Amino acid sequence: MSENLKAIDRAAAALAGSDGGFPEQEQQPPGLTSAMEPVPDHGEKGWVGRNRLTGLKALITGGDSGIGRAVAIAFAREGADVALSYLADEQSDAEDTAQWVEKAGAKAVLLPGDLTDEATARKVVDDAAGQLGGLDIVVNNAGFQWARRESGLADLTTPELDRVFKTNLYAMFWITQQALQYLKPGSSIINVSSIQAYDPSTALIDYASTKAAINNFTVNLAAELGEKGIRVNAVAPGPIWTPLQPATKPGESMPKFGSDTPLGRAGQPSELAGAFVFLASPLEASYVSATVVGVTGGKPVF
Repeated sequence: MSENLKAIDRAAAALAGSDGGFPEQEQQPPGLTSAMEPVPDHGEKGWVGRNRLTGLKALITGGDSGIGRAVAIAFAREGADVALSYLADEQSDAEDTAQWVEKAGAKAVLLPGDLTDEATARKVVDDAAGQLGGLDIVVNNAGFQWARRESGLADLTTPELDRVFKTNLYAMFWITQQALQYLKPGSSIINVSSIQAYDPSTALIDYASTKAAINNFTVNLAAELGEKGIRVNAVAPGPIWTPLQPATKPGESMPKFGSDTPLGRAGQPSELAGAFVFLASPLEASYVSATVVGVTGGKPVF
């Protein structure tokens, strides 16, 4: 059995408790990997690189943990140097991720800062390109949600709306706009959408709205940048076991998290990495643009 298949088996086993779910648990945002039970699988032991991104330079927002960490590890093992953008409160997670990147023989650049501030978002891009010596891949992964409210729109406050929209949308616009001065033909932009864009939850009306907008942004920008040879795609995850879950949802919802998917479980961050590697690869996805790849445990993305 290959190492990647073994990693998937480990991921499934980690989710298979007596009720098939997770223990009740809560954290305060943004949440830390080390406090999770079980600790997610980011491909630390399982991802095997095949030199698909050799020599490329990548910026990953929200790169400290969860999906961002899994993508960083996979990119590094595929030969890419990686810059990680993250909140200052997530320094310990970011340092752990950087160690995995460096163990793969790649360069890791740490860029703490709050992307809801425009100047910070733009500086992160400039610093990433400056310290990496260029930029070939941008992964707009940073995101925020808040599901600890009794109802949807009625309980939504303006500060909550600002945080979700500025993290999920404004930052993506700023990051991408700033990156255009560095990207060249063959470069790739990968945005992170969600199953929420297609099957929204009542308590996540603001978050789901941003993810639907990300799909539109992806298709629109792909049309604009196609003549420049820059590809723009998105990955739409389903329920994935990351710090965002216990940090933003009621603890009592964790045991059933992901159980409503056709596969009957939540996914591990490592199970998303392949979609990002494929979309970033100038060899394997050279004719793929304006596409949203669903990694949802069987939930449809259409």
